[in-house]
Amino acid sequence: MNFYNRNIYADLSKHLSQKQITVLTGMRRTGKTTLVKQLMHDSGISQQYYFDLERMDNRSLFSEPNYETIIYALTQRGANFKEKVLIAIDEIQLVPNLPSVLKYLYDTYTIKFIVTGSSAYYMKNMFSESLAGRKKLFEIYPLSFGELLSFNGIVSPARPPEEQGRFVQSEYERFKNYYETYISYGGFPEVVLATAIADKKDMIQDIISSYINFNIALLSDIRNPANLYKLIKLLAVRIGTKLDVSKLTSLTGISRPTVENYLDLLEQSYLIRTIPVLSSSPDREITKARKVYFLDNGIAAASAEAGSGPLFENAVFNQLLHHGEIAYYQLKTGKEIDFILNKEICYEVKETATEADLKNLKSISGNLGLNQGHVIGRHPAKLFEGYIWGGFIQDPLYATVQNS
Repeated sequence: MNFYNRNIYADLSKHLSQKQITVLTGMRRTGKTTLVKQLMHDSGISQQYYFDLERMDNRSLFSEPNYETIIYALTQRGANFKEKVLIAIDEIQLVPNLPSVLKYLYDTYTIKFIVTGSSAYYMKNMFSESLAGRKKLFEIYPLSFGELLSFNGIVSPARPPEEQGRFVQSEYERFKNYYETYISYGGFPEVVLATAIADKKDMIQDIISSYINFNIALLSDIRNPANLYKLIKLLAVRIGTKLDVSKLTSLTGISRPTVENYLDLLEQSYLIRTIPVLSSSPDREITKARKVYFLDNGIAAASAEAGSGPLFENAVFNQLLHHGEIAYYQLKTGKEIDFILNKEICYEVKETATEADLKNLKSISGNLGLNQGHVIGRHPAKLFEGYIWGGFIQDPLYATVQNS
């Protein structure tokens, strides 16, 4: 099996030696299973067992009310629990009682568990209650642009933050077509590896269908999936805009509480992400509307006829996502700052940026007392100090992890 380099793999590999359960969560088909198999390949533990809970026989095994029956069944398959055993389990949310099973086996035997799941709500809440202190959560997202380059065999030397604004024509020519592909088709691994555009489009539609019919149907009691898809399409044409729940309620014909529940479900299951307004008052941050983005550009583009500018802004959001906390800022006049990273650096996103855009950004950021600002562009028609071409935004050197 061929393995591709993922930024998060170094942290996953390091956690292999820990007793804690290694938990991978994220939307289906982001590469969790491939990462699990890569970890098994590299683990050095000779006794290994892999279970996909989409298979009914595996689901039945881990649904046994007597947990020792599971141990007995594995012993019949040759496992020796007097020595270390590695057990990998995919899609653990399919067995509701699995956290209790894992807790018992973790506390009783020398087992290294690697498990995956597709619901942030389940993994962070229900899963946390019974496994507090026994697990570490790693969130797996679609490929970053840097990972997309790597999957295509393109070497991209690390560029320190202070050099990301340095425009290198030869590097731009080398990366630009890949960056346009990233903006249009996103970062699901199978989509990135597909060479034909028609295949990429078909795969994205299949991912959307699978997400609605499998993930969402499993995690919630949705009687009309068509309503949820209608909401997703409306969100796709509102990328980078403030969420207006009343408007969404009116357009969908769905009740306000249901729309709010759907929005929470879409965020908890890794389809969208909302960001707050930056304010010195926490109360004001709560009352001001959040802006919405999709966690994969391919899904955003396929869900509706989103404009070229919003799709580019969505790609930049995904590039900045893993560098820290993202917020936006808006004046009463309507002027705004697209992204503020870690309450320190301001970014304005323009497909064709000008020095006037940078001047406006600095003028608005002055209200926040921030003096670091850049304009991120897609088409480098004119270069100036403070300009960053989107394809030169580097991946962070750390992964998104949570201890619990």
